Amino acid sequence: MRASKTPFLVLVAILLMIQACQPAAEENGQANTTVSDAPSCSSGMPARYASQPDSAATTAKEVSHEGMVWIDGGTFSMGASDAEGRPDEYPQHQVKVSGFWMDATEVTNAEFAAFVEATGYVTTAERAPDWEELKKQLPPGTPKPPDSVLVAASLVFTPPQQQVPLNNPGQWWNWKKHANWRQPQGPGSSIKGREEYPVVHVSWHDAVAYARWAGKRLPTEAEWEYAARGGTQNKRYPWGDEDIEAGKPKANTWQGRFPDRNTTWDKHAGLAQVKSFAPNKYGLYDMAGNVWEWCSDWYAADYYGTASTAPALNPVGPTSSHDPQEPGMPKRVLRGGSFMCHSSYCKGYRVTSRMKSSPDTGLENTGFRCVSSK
Repeated sequence: MRASKTPFLVLVAILLMIQACQPAAEENGQANTTVSDAPSCSSGMPARYASQPDSAATTAKEVSHEGMVWIDGGTFSMGASDAEGRPDEYPQHQVKVSGFWMDATEVTNAEFAAFVEATGYVTTAERAPDWEELKKQLPPGTPKPPDSVLVAASLVFTPPQQQVPLNNPGQWWNWKKHANWRQPQGPGSSIKGREEYPVVHVSWHDAVAYARWAGKRLPTEAEWEYAARGGTQNKRYPWGDEDIEAGKPKANTWQGRFPDRNTTWDKHAGLAQVKSFAPNKYGLYDMAGNVWEWCSDWYAADYYGTASTAPALNPVGPTSSHDPQEPGMPKRVLRGGSFMCHSSYCKGYRVTSRMKSSPDTGLENTGFRCVSSK
């Protein structure tokens, strides 16, 4: 996102709402900040406050387990067990989940298109922002931008041409008019030929609407981490402890120097088609990298600290959201990392890494998958 390409007032709104995701470690002269000190990579991502459709209006159909994997229930240690986690990943605590079905892959463009065709659903990114809600995030007296600015739009990843400090995501996110799930990079782009790629630019509301239509639901954060671990305990990644760039490519992440130079060692500069990498031991694909995945839970930074010593049975998260970095903005949890994750910036591909975002926000690296208990 560059000031020369963005109307001033919208730029002000975005910059007020987007805060820095600090680098995890010193690399190529970038700031030296440990992962545990860094805020989540979603800190301050913008809330669009478009008028939201009623997800209950989508008629649920009989659930099909085609393309899903059954995961036996069990007890596991949830949260980080080493020094690499961020503060909201501690303390590690015991959780018990019942068995459930989970989509083997992220929901694809083809699957989401079938939902839209059947229901006529219009996503958040396809709706104009609500100025009455947006101005609540701006300084009092901020004038309303012209209607030509308050149009349907979404955030598109636009790499800078040179190395930049990692304290301003505005240098690589572009607020692009009419970018949405059908046009992931904005007007002129298309999902033709990308039917088996994960759908992106979907808000939490969009994901809930699709899940309900499919007779499913979004996973709880506990279910998601249990599934990502693939039956292992205290491993850093869905495949074990081998470093992300050791051996052969294991996930769609960023290699080189974020955000301006991607060596594409993993053969992907952006999104990858689902099933491009080996699944974990449960048969689940892309539980690390590719796109961040919405969970059903509200986000609260201190939620793990409220856990009891006894294993919690099927926890559904806190009853409300609280992010001390942005206390006035309710947020939902996302998991798994994306194609933009790099060790110097956002190690979101760790199984315990948590992200949070306003439920009406969608980006080019945000998608979801569904679960079912029946």
